[in-house]
Amino acid sequence: MDGECKKLLPQLCKVLAVSGKSLPDDTSLEKLLDWFSGLTDLGTGLVEACPCLPEFISTVIHNASPDPTILSFTFKLTGLLAATESSFKLLQENSLLLGSVFDPPHRWQEAGFWDDPCVRIGWVQGIRAMLQHSPALHFLVETDFTKVLLRLQTDTSLFVAAAANDVLAHILVHQSQLSEKCVDMEREEKSSIGKTVTIDADVQRLALTLGSSNDYATVVMAILEHVKASLVSKENKERHQTLQGLRLLILVFGQARDPLLGILLKAVSEPLEALVAEGHSQLHLLLLDVLLTAYSCSSRDNPTTGQHNPTRDQDLNDPDSGQPANSLISHMLDTYKPPELIHAGAALLRRDHRDLSHKAKAAGLLLLPLEMITGLTLPGTQSAGSAEQRSSLAELMNSKTPCISLLCVCLTHAALLTCTPPDVLPCPIGSLVTVILSLLRICSGQAPVSPIGSAKAYRNLIGCGKVQRCSLEALTALAVSPGAAERMSEVFSVLIAYLDNPDSEPTVLHKSYQTVLKWISVLPVPPSSIRDTLGQDLLSVVRKRVCDVRWEVRDSTVEFLGDLAALSPSYVSAQCASENPLVSSFTPHLVEALQDPESYVRASAIKALAQTFTLGWQQGAAPSPEQTALVKRLLDIVSGDTEGFPRRAVIRYFSSWFSLWSQNAPGIPPPPSSSSSSSSSPPLLLTTSLGSVLSLGSADLDWEVKVHTLELARLLLHRALSPLGASLSGPDAASTRQPPPHPYAVAGQWAGPGGQGEAGDAGDADPGGALAGLVEQGVWAVLLSSLFDCDRPVALKACGLLTDLRDAVCSASAAPSTAVAAVTCELQGCSWGKEVKALLVVANGSKGGGSKGCDWTGEEEEEEGGGSVRVCDVLRSLDLDERLSVLSQSSDHVQNSPLSLLQDILSIGDRHADPNSQEVIVDCY
Repeated sequence: MDGECKKLLPQLCKVLAVSGKSLPDDTSLEKLLDWFSGLTDLGTGLVEACPCLPEFISTVIHNASPDPTILSFTFKLTGLLAATESSFKLLQENSLLLGSVFDPPHRWQEAGFWDDPCVRIGWVQGIRAMLQHSPALHFLVETDFTKVLLRLQTDTSLFVAAAANDVLAHILVHQSQLSEKCVDMEREEKSSIGKTVTIDADVQRLALTLGSSNDYATVVMAILEHVKASLVSKENKERHQTLQGLRLLILVFGQARDPLLGILLKAVSEPLEALVAEGHSQLHLLLLDVLLTAYSCSSRDNPTTGQHNPTRDQDLNDPDSGQPANSLISHMLDTYKPPELIHAGAALLRRDHRDLSHKAKAAGLLLLPLEMITGLTLPGTQSAGSAEQRSSLAELMNSKTPCISLLCVCLTHAALLTCTPPDVLPCPIGSLVTVILSLLRICSGQAPVSPIGSAKAYRNLIGCGKVQRCSLEALTALAVSPGAAERMSEVFSVLIAYLDNPDSEPTVLHKSYQTVLKWISVLPVPPSSIRDTLGQDLLSVVRKRVCDVRWEVRDSTVEFLGDLAALSPSYVSAQCASENPLVSSFTPHLVEALQDPESYVRASAIKALAQTFTLGWQQGAAPSPEQTALVKRLLDIVSGDTEGFPRRAVIRYFSSWFSLWSQNAPGIPPPPSSSSSSSSSPPLLLTTSLGSVLSLGSADLDWEVKVHTLELARLLLHRALSPLGASLSGPDAASTRQPPPHPYAVAGQWAGPGGQGEAGDAGDADPGGALAGLVEQGVWAVLLSSLFDCDRPVALKACGLLTDLRDAVCSASAAPSTAVAAVTCELQGCSWGKEVKALLVVANGSKGGGSKGCDWTGEEEEEEGGGSVRVCDVLRSLDLDERLSVLSQSSDHVQNSPLSLLQDILSIGDRHADPNSQEVIVDCY
């Protein structure tokens, strides 16, 4: 513990103990507990090291009217301190302090504090923190606090009840795992115990394997009796107890192992059977979750060998085994009413239930509503549901709300149907696609006037956007399934009809675009008929939608065009991307969308244009008038658009353009100052635009625009440094220089060296020319301007890039070459001139004032910080490593510390002493 924090801790305890009011920010107490918990994890004995903490606890519990928040905090702190055996004994010896704190049946209830849920949940969490060793369990049994936990397990506050459930599950599972003898003893006594052993005997046998056998047996018996009693059928007003009992079983079954698991299953099998037989609709899904958890845990693979245990599965089907989870699931599927029946089928597929017969029935149940609505026969539904269930379901489908709800459940789980084995789901994927397409036609009113299915349901579904969206999502998921390609023509016909439908909602149109892209991307080269459909019908529909009055539709349309252009050419009409009719025909529409009144549409149009680059843009051909006009329009956006989204998109556009050209240029392109062939020269339009983009982007008020500008500078820097044998990392790589990130640090803004790309021949490189080229292009000015930026992510990224540049051209380990040392830059007119000049003065003074390494020449402009300085001198004077260390920390790393938190809480004492003082706002770290 920090010495300053330890010094302030007694004062803090005094403030908290005597304060009659809650803290202005209650979360500060949780942060204080987090700090204590971290110290405990590091092995710090807080009771021994900080005697003020037990004194604080004693003061609070003897206070006649403690604040409920402070009292709850005291419970949690006491449990945290007692989590180790040594500290537990010290607290126990301290005038029976633990018994005085955790005494709800007496003092806290009589004083009225127990009525506050904050106090109850603090008490429960304190007990949970303490129960990490056998003496704590003995204390729980000795004080009879188990009864309190069991009462709180059905508390009216859901938070308190959930916390109590967590403690009870922890007792059952964690305490049973304190000794590894459990499994060994079960194996040794398996032959002698048999199936006639009673639950009490099983519990006693389990308890004997633990050090605190009597304590554990007592607690387990009390919990089991309570759970069994809560599962007994009750009136509706007491149904809350049954729900909480089932939730506790789910928690325990999900964690328990043999022999505890078998004992618990035997204990609750009879009441579970009774609940299933009674058929309470409120309990159906929770009961099924309990049974599925029990089944999956009982048939769990061997944790040691990883192999499946078939004996377990056989036991589950044996009604005499005491574990009839499988038979109860079958009974529920045979007796459920339609709504619960469909949800049960979905739950079985989600949980990947092992039993194939159940899985087949679940698949048929999910197909049944689709069959009833569309009137199409689907294989696999014949055995799904009894005649009575089918009749009830057919009647239910005529009601709008349940019909839509059940159809959405079925469609949402359609993708799971494709994962089932063929013998489980005999329905071909093509038939399932056909049914979904038929449902889409019904929803859009395109089905026949007299549908084969339910006429009333047909009317209820027309224009239902929820079912349309779920159907399109299901269709997207089925695109990758074997056999789906057989319905390709029909799929595109329905999707284009949806895109052309004037009544389609914007969200439905967006889903339709996504589905079209998915089916185009996953299928092989379409035949001529499909190609004609895509080239004509889709062309006509998209031309209309790009001018839609709804901006959401226009935005989805331009996004679709960009994503379509980004697909592999083999998927786009079997033509080269530059010859794709959709791309070539809609480029003018995308350019027109740059003037859209909605900023989201403008940004999407810029992104789409970046995805439609053709070979003419990549090579060094002379720009066409259209290309020149487009680039001018983009520069106008980055310099004058009032919204940040389009300006960010423009910077990314030029980064994509430069990156795409670099990938297609032969070899690693040299810096602009060195000789190069025309084949490796960037397009003239790109070259002449980069300077303006860099200057405009670095001067933008939006910090994200500046970060994207630095990414463009990184690409230029990489191009210049690659021939030197240096490399820069990608934008998302991990830095070897960067210290461990602060939990609130902005991640992924800069990555240090370790780079991508191939290095050129360092022997033929020209470091001086490369550095001069970076100054001439404006990259150097962007990096320096961003280094002194007030936005930390911008400065962090710039600092990393400057560090790479320094290491590549003028590292401290070697003197720079004459060419590198001669490269200068002007300070006059630069926003960073004053800062650089001040750093050079400091660096010059540190060398005795006679150094020639930090000179600047020319007329000095005091106002502007003008003059000419050597680039290498600037790089060395910036102290980049120290800057990088500071910038890598969050901006609040000093304020958001334990010391700051203690100081803030202490200031509350001054506020209480002076009623006229201002309210204290506690730091949130």
